[in-house]
Amino acid sequence: MEAPKPEEITHQPMDQLQGLEYCIDSNPSWGEAIALGFQHYILALGTAVMIPSFLVPIMGGSDGDKVRVAQTLLFVEGVNTLLQTLFGTRLPTVIGGSYAFMVPIISIIHDPSLTRITDDHVRFLNTMRAVQGALIVSSSIQIILGYSQLWGICSRFFSPLGMVPVISLVGFGLFDRGFPVVGRCVEIGIPMLILFIAFSQYLKNFKTRQMPILERFALLICITVIWAYAHLLTASGAYKHRSDVTQLHCRTDKAKLISSAPWIKIPYPLQWGAPTFDAGHAFGMMAAVLVSLIESTGAYKAASRLASATPPPAHVLSRGIGWQGIGILLSGLFGTLSGCTVSVENVGLLGSTRVGSRRVIQISAGFMIFFSMLGKFGAFFASIPFTIFAAVYCVLFGLVASVGLSFLQFTNMNSMRNLFICGVALFLGLSIPEYFRQYTATALHGPSHTRAGWFNDFLNTIFFSSPTVALIIAVFLDNTLDYKDSARDRGMPWWVKFRTFKGDSRNEEFYTLPFNLNRFFPPS
Repeated sequence: MEAPKPEEITHQPMDQLQGLEYCIDSNPSWGEAIALGFQHYILALGTAVMIPSFLVPIMGGSDGDKVRVAQTLLFVEGVNTLLQTLFGTRLPTVIGGSYAFMVPIISIIHDPSLTRITDDHVRFLNTMRAVQGALIVSSSIQIILGYSQLWGICSRFFSPLGMVPVISLVGFGLFDRGFPVVGRCVEIGIPMLILFIAFSQYLKNFKTRQMPILERFALLICITVIWAYAHLLTASGAYKHRSDVTQLHCRTDKAKLISSAPWIKIPYPLQWGAPTFDAGHAFGMMAAVLVSLIESTGAYKAASRLASATPPPAHVLSRGIGWQGIGILLSGLFGTLSGCTVSVENVGLLGSTRVGSRRVIQISAGFMIFFSMLGKFGAFFASIPFTIFAAVYCVLFGLVASVGLSFLQFTNMNSMRNLFICGVALFLGLSIPEYFRQYTATALHGPSHTRAGWFNDFLNTIFFSSPTVALIIAVFLDNTLDYKDSARDRGMPWWVKFRTFKGDSRNEEFYTLPFNLNRFFPPS
């Protein structure tokens, strides 16, 4: 057999991903864009409902409080998404709630000064105000790091090799929200997983009027079918004699969102009362803000690739982090019970639909704002069982993780140095947070358990995050281990032109501010 030629077995590195139907600044027709925007809105509902559903009851809140928090979170998500796509990185990213804030928020909930309050509603309000105060103070971290360009300066130490574990673990690090949740109700989770893969991949060439409708709208079609199937199981009494946990994850009438939701309710700042401020609470929350910053950095780089854009320059990355800090400030003012970060699942949906259009994401932000004010309609869509979302996450989180692995094409993976750095950062990025999770589940507190609660919250929050652990390890090793002689192996020649806004002519097309604002805020 004839030996293969070099051009037959190698693929040239490409700084822009190919095969997308619409990139960051190209748009589908208005009808298609509205349908795609609604699809992104539906996907964002999973996290927007899950966070309040978990936190509000242990704060003493009622079903009505839970709905109101979910509406507020969705409203602020829409506002932050518009701000980010217009004035931030301008990448097609949904800015959603973040699980990184759960550790410090749960710590605030269990603060003795709050747990001593006997009236549930009063305890809920006081806890919400304490969380708001911590978010408002801690938002200054991202605002300062962003607008001072400090984070952009730090990003100059990031090489393609160093970013591989970070971006990959933005997806892989969320594995506990995938199949472990699907397994809680396999009768709807597994059909959803199989159907979504079949429609988005195996039947993607099925076209109606030249549009690959099954690939483009697989999420909407599959959720509609499986949601109807789940409702049929619920109505037929299939779960009547099952455990409460099974009913919670399988039934379509357990969320109690529709009955508790008002017809019209417009969220507004300080709706829960004046925030309260505590230094310990704020310091613990700062760790979550740092984690959100690191996770978003990885997600922005993944989104730029799935939108067929160039990697965001340091100036643009800092600008996005600054606006994300404004987003956390808004979260604190409105009382969303969570800070904000880039929604990883929505980044994955860019790749699944092969549509990376900025306009689509801006339309989805409009849906978030609109349905958050029309309570009954928003609650209807929010009552989709979370198991259905978890099945989709199995695909979309994996897709984002594979985008991280694609940055290996810029590096020399025949180098033992690179193999060591990449392998160790990936393994410890998964292993250390898993240790913290298992320890917490057994001992009911994190491995850091000193008398200083703020210190415990800070360390436990940092090491619960896989991308954060990966960044600490990968960037440290990459910039200290034989770094002087390994610039080419690390892939630095590929990224050096993206360090500055004017380093590549394409940056102006992708990242220039609208309304001619670059006259007042010239890029560096």
